[in-house]
Amino acid sequence: EIRPRFGLMRGREFIMKDMYSFDRDEAGLDKSYWEAYHAYERIFSRCGLETRPVEADSGAIGGDVTHEFMVLADSGEDLVIYCPECDYAANVERAECRHISKDNSNVEKLTLEEVATPNASTIQEITEFLGVSAADCIKTLIYLADGKPVAALVRGDHELNEIKLQRLLGCQFLELADQYTIEEVTGAPVGFAGPVGLNIPIIADVHVTEMVNAIAGANKADYHVKNVNLDRDFKVTTTADIRMVEEGDSCPKCGTAMTSARGIEVGQVFKLGTKYSSALKATFLDENGKEQPVIMGCYGIGVGRTVAAVIEQNHDENGISWPISIAPYHVVVVPVSLKDDKQSEAAQQIYKSLQDAGVEVVLDDRDERPGV
Repeated sequence: EIRPRFGLMRGREFIMKDMYSFDRDEAGLDKSYWEAYHAYERIFSRCGLETRPVEADSGAIGGDVTHEFMVLADSGEDLVIYCPECDYAANVERAECRHISKDNSNVEKLTLEEVATPNASTIQEITEFLGVSAADCIKTLIYLADGKPVAALVRGDHELNEIKLQRLLGCQFLELADQYTIEEVTGAPVGFAGPVGLNIPIIADVHVTEMVNAIAGANKADYHVKNVNLDRDFKVTTTADIRMVEEGDSCPKCGTAMTSARGIEVGQVFKLGTKYSSALKATFLDENGKEQPVIMGCYGIGVGRTVAAVIEQNHDENGISWPISIAPYHVVVVPVSLKDDKQSEAAQQIYKSLQDAGVEVVLDDRDERPGV
C-alpha cells in the first residue's frame, strides 16, 4: 500500500493465499466458484471470525461475478450495505436497491423558466436560495470517459456511484472533468451545468427520469432553470442505476429498509471467465479437436489482514483474546524460578507431557522475574 495504516490492515507487505481454477465450461466454473466460496465461509468461521460475504466490484482484475468476505468492524475501510431480514449484502460500490416507480402522468408540466441564482452553485445553496428540497433538483456532473466528455445526472439528494458509471460506459479511465472542459462543454463555470441544451452523451439515473418540474443548471453563469422535464426539455442517451445506495434504501430482494456497517475485506472470490486465458492463449482441445479457452476462477485470502480482523473482533481491555483455533499456543508453562531445580524439572516434564499429548504448548524459560 502507498500509505499503510491500521497496523497489519494496510501494511506494505501483503501475504496472500492465492488459488486459481481452470474449467472447460461455465458450469464447471460455477461449481468451482461456489466450492471455494463455501470453503472460505468455513475457514473464516474456524478462525473465529464473523464474516458476511458481499457482492462486490471486480475492479481491474475483471470478471462479472465476485464476492468479498467482510468482517464487520468499526475500523473497517469499506462500507457494507446489507439487509437485516434476508441474506442480501453488497459493498457500497456494487450495492443496488429496489426501485419503486412513481406515476407522475397526472402532474401538470409547467413552463420552463430561467431564474437568476447569483453565487448559488451547490445543491445546498440552490435549495436555500429557491426554497426547494434537494430531491427537486437535478445534479449534472461532467466526466471524462477515456478522454471524452459525458454528463451524468442524479437527483440532488443522491450521490453518483462512479464504479457503476464506469462499468456502464465500459471505459478504462473515468474522472471528473476539469473546469476548462466544463466551461467548454456547458458554456458556464463549475456549478451551473444542466441537461437542457447539452450536446454530449447524457447518462441519467432511473430516479431522474421520474422527476417532474425539476430544477437544474442553466449552462449559464449564475442562472438555473425551473420546471425541467425529460423528453420535452432534454433527452438522455442511457438510463441506468448509477447512484450510491444509502442506509434506509429498500432491499432489492425483499424490500426491507437496509442498514450499513464498516467492514474489513479478508478474502475475495472471482469468476474471471476467459479474460486472461483468451489473452494468453491458454486453451484445451475439446472432444471435437477444437481449441477452446479455459474458463478461469480466482480466489484469495489476505493472511495478515485476517489476523488483524481477528484481533478487531476478539479483544478486551487487556489486549488480544485469541480464538483457540488460531491462538499461537494453547498452554503456556511458566516456571516461577528457573534457578529452582525442582520447578525447572517439573516445568520440563509438564511441557513434554503436553507435547506428547498433541497440545500446542510453549515453555516460558526466559530469565525474567514472575511479574514480567
